Amino acid sequence: MRAAARRLRDTYRRMRLGTRLALGLGVLSLAVFAVVGTALTAYMRDYLEQQLGEQLKLIQTVQAKDAAAHGTVRRKPYYGWYTAVYDVSGGSVSLRRPADVPDDTRPLSELARAMAHSDTELMRTARIDGEGTYRLRGCEVEPGVVLVSAAPVEDVEETVERLVTVQVVVFALALTALVVFGRRMLRRGLKPLSDMAHTAHGITSHDLTEAAARLPLRADGRDGGREVAELRTAFNTMLEHIDDSLAVRAEAELRLRRFVADASHELRTPLMSVRGYADLFQYAAANEPAERERHLARLRAEAARMGVLLDDLLLARLDAAEVEAPLRTAGTDLTELVQQAADAFRAGRPAHPLTVTTRTTGPLVLCLDPQRIRQVLDNLLANAAVHTPPGTPVTVELDTTAGTALVRVADAGPGIPADHRDRVFDRFYRVDKARTRDRGGSGLGLAVARSLVRAHGGDVELTSRPGATVFTVRLPYRGLTGV
Repeated sequence: MRAAARRLRDTYRRMRLGTRLALGLGVLSLAVFAVVGTALTAYMRDYLEQQLGEQLKLIQTVQAKDAAAHGTVRRKPYYGWYTAVYDVSGGSVSLRRPADVPDDTRPLSELARAMAHSDTELMRTARIDGEGTYRLRGCEVEPGVVLVSAAPVEDVEETVERLVTVQVVVFALALTALVVFGRRMLRRGLKPLSDMAHTAHGITSHDLTEAAARLPLRADGRDGGREVAELRTAFNTMLEHIDDSLAVRAEAELRLRRFVADASHELRTPLMSVRGYADLFQYAAANEPAERERHLARLRAEAARMGVLLDDLLLARLDAAEVEAPLRTAGTDLTELVQQAADAFRAGRPAHPLTVTTRTTGPLVLCLDPQRIRQVLDNLLANAAVHTPPGTPVTVELDTTAGTALVRVADAGPGIPADHRDRVFDRFYRVDKARTRDRGGSGLGLAVARSLVRAHGGDVELTSRPGATVFTVRLPYRGLTGV
């Protein structure tokens, strides 16, 4: 039994949604039909029995007069009906003859005996052996004399049976039509869902590994009602979101491939130079003091170029929120940190005049990681030098406002185009697509700078126009140890 139930349950689960809904609607309709049919049958039975009782009462009115006049009922009732007159005086029940009664008179006698102790007419349904079920009614003709009439309920039962048969046939036809046409209507109503499933299957066959992968398929149509329309809208919105995500991923991969190409190109050149200069030391001419110093200077320059690129590669993980080591915060004078970065910039970038302005009095001591903030300042200053021609003035301004320390790094260069300003903080993004570091970095400096500042609870903002590009570093006074 359990195995059969399990098989039925598994079969039901494998059915399509439209078929399951149609079957569910059929079961619900069958329950409604059963309730309606039962109520209608019960009402019809009660109505017919009440009508039979009224008919008995009407006939007994005439038969009681006949019995009072002649002692017995001489007028014959309907075919199959029975009439009996009983004497019930003294506690005994005696049938008067002649009487039109069946062979089994016990139900009639019991009703007559009950009438001896009743002040009103009595009516009951009883079964008479050899005859069937009858409706009995008793009334008093005169004191001590009782008239009992019996009418067969066979006609009532046949009428009820015919009603039940008609109900079963009609309900069966209605249920069949409801399931068949309901299933068609449900399939038509659920067709938008099938279309969306077809769209989803089409998406699975689409190559999402393409560089510019887009999903050309969309769920279309207007049928299905408000709920299906909402689902269709949500489905299409999801596809648009996937499209946007794929576009962002493709662009990130493109930037990464460009960066890898830049890195391989830039590393190959200094490595070949280092190898070439190292080979020169095999010759005597290269070991002369002046020549050796020139070659060593070139080696140091090429090594520095590789070091900068490797630093960018290592710090790329920071911008990806994968910092393994926590910030090493300590009470640090931000004014002194800005001055150190300015001195290093002047020594390494003498072609760019630098001006430092401090609008605070005394040391500005904050709880921060000095190495990381120094790295931020170095990146912003290097960015100003790399993207401006020699001789372009650079300024650093230190200020405070509303519990926030501000460091502004500005240059008087050509500025950043408007369509690039929202992207300069993205990893590997370069305004200049040239593949040499002489005209641009790897696209990580600003991204790393913003990540480091945000790790301290601050942020970096950009404003730019021709002749004035300003990067503003905001550091909150969280963890301030003194001013």
